Amino acid sequence: MDHPLWHLLDELEHTLREAELWQAEPVPAQALLSVQPFCCDTLRLEQWLQFVFIVKMRALIQSDAALPANMAIAPMAEVSLAQHPQLAVLLSVLQRLDAAVSESAPC
Repeated sequence: MDHPLWHLLDELEHTLREAELWQAEPVPAQALLSVQPFCCDTLRLEQWLQFVFIVKMRALIQSDAALPANMAIAPMAEVSLAQHPQLAVLLSVLQRLDAAVSESAPC
């Protein structure tokens, strides 16, 4: 897919894998039913990125649906992954994703 956000999502997936934050086994289905932001009561942030965010964003792009009007994932990552040795690389990708989604939102 030749959408700028698609490439950033690929980069996020790659970065999560490199940081050993990518999970081979799926999370329980009930964990995905949370209504809390980032499913913070049922998932770790890296699980939410893998099983919710990347999946939903790719589906929105593929269906040419409206993207979120505003997004701020990087600040959550700063807190949730503060001790991770790959934090700077993860933040870089997430900050670019936040900016790209905000820029693509209709005025």
